[in-house]
Amino acid sequence: MLNGIDQGVLAVSNILYQPWFVPLILIAGGIYLTFRCGFMQIGMFKEACKVITEKPHEGGVSSFGALMVSTASRVGTGNIIGVATAIICGGPGAIFWMWITAFFGGASAFVESTLAQIFKKKDDDGTSKGGPAFYMRDALGQRWLGVIFSILIIFTYMVGYNMLAAYNFQSTFKTYDFYNESSTPVIIGVILAVLFGAVVLGGAKRLIKVTEVLVPVMGIMYVLVSLIVLAINIPNLGHMFGMIFASAFDFKAIFGGFAGSCIMYGVKRGLYSNEAGMGSAPNAAARADVSHPAKQGMVQMLSVFIDTLLICTATAFMCMSTMTDASAYNLESGPEAASYVQDSLASVFGEFGPTFIVIAMAFFAFTTLIGNYSYCEGCYEFIINREATHGELIVMRIIAAVLVFLGSVASAGLVWDIADMMQGLMVVTNVPSILILGGIAFKCLDDYKKQMRQGINPIFKAKDIGLKQKTDYWN
Repeated sequence: MLNGIDQGVLAVSNILYQPWFVPLILIAGGIYLTFRCGFMQIGMFKEACKVITEKPHEGGVSSFGALMVSTASRVGTGNIIGVATAIICGGPGAIFWMWITAFFGGASAFVESTLAQIFKKKDDDGTSKGGPAFYMRDALGQRWLGVIFSILIIFTYMVGYNMLAAYNFQSTFKTYDFYNESSTPVIIGVILAVLFGAVVLGGAKRLIKVTEVLVPVMGIMYVLVSLIVLAINIPNLGHMFGMIFASAFDFKAIFGGFAGSCIMYGVKRGLYSNEAGMGSAPNAAARADVSHPAKQGMVQMLSVFIDTLLICTATAFMCMSTMTDASAYNLESGPEAASYVQDSLASVFGEFGPTFIVIAMAFFAFTTLIGNYSYCEGCYEFIINREATHGELIVMRIIAAVLVFLGSVASAGLVWDIADMMQGLMVVTNVPSILILGGIAFKCLDDYKKQMRQGINPIFKAKDIGLKQKTDYWN
């Protein structure tokens, strides 16, 4: 039965990732938005860094807080295993196309998160909520589209991404002698599901606070370790960059087999990692308390860069600078992507290398599970158009914990194919929406720049850009 499901999912995924479908929508959309925003990824980068430090009103969520929520979802197992998978399957050139996806995706992240801020709603507890479903309903006037998108988010994050995070984590233990393919995934899956369930069912709040501190620390440590590896392997760096660019522009090989090309895996794994254009991060961006929507748009653009240009690149350079042969790893035979990263570090640090990856994956996987799930309950309430009852939320959280367990024991092909399919469907739904509504975000950015030039702290009023729709915060 599972094999039949996998074949069906793979068939849909293969259609979505034809060059004229998701890749075209994602990259062409990002390029268009980049030009319309005046390459703000470069021009507004310094301003984006400045905005992060702003404090919210009392009781509000800061830009930095919203950034951490979205980054907790973005920065995870995909930054390690996803990158390794891209290199193994698509070749070194996949990293270049991950960079391209991230750069142009920065504009998509800005537009979608700015729109989420403009059309956010006041919640009963005084905070705000929003996301693509809300601007699809309130700006496009298509609630049905918002419902479809909300369903896609739940299936992508609670099913696809959380199953994949659990699988990726347990796969890092394969390097140890005690790993048993039939029993170890079950044991790890049970432990992970119980810890996840304890948090989402309302307990272990202190554990969340601890991980909020430890994960940024682990992210910094991860980058520092990568720098050490690069320093030790300086003689190999020229050859490493040569492999990346030679593979990235081998167009004869690329278009001879596009489905398995470096461009395809760069797009797939880049999207899985940074999520720009998918419409997930706007759900977190809408919670921020800022004086101008463009501020949070810029902050979410930064999150894309932190994820791909920093953490993903750290993984890629750690692996490729050691000259570990990626072609020796076959993903169909098991959790080989984790072994590729661990073997690369072992060549430099010995036994510490694989252990460090297990520790990093433990923190990244757990916060990814929580961050991913945080999007789902709000989407469920949008679908049913009311607040969820306590009983409904309990059932939903139990199902989410069970899915974490199932991800640990599932096959590599199934969990990757589900994640690829669901994220592709989110792009197909969200990117056309932000392209249609992009004019609002462009005017918002122009308004922000105008106030910047006047030397004042930008404050947004809907009437200043001629916005016709009524908003909860900006009228």
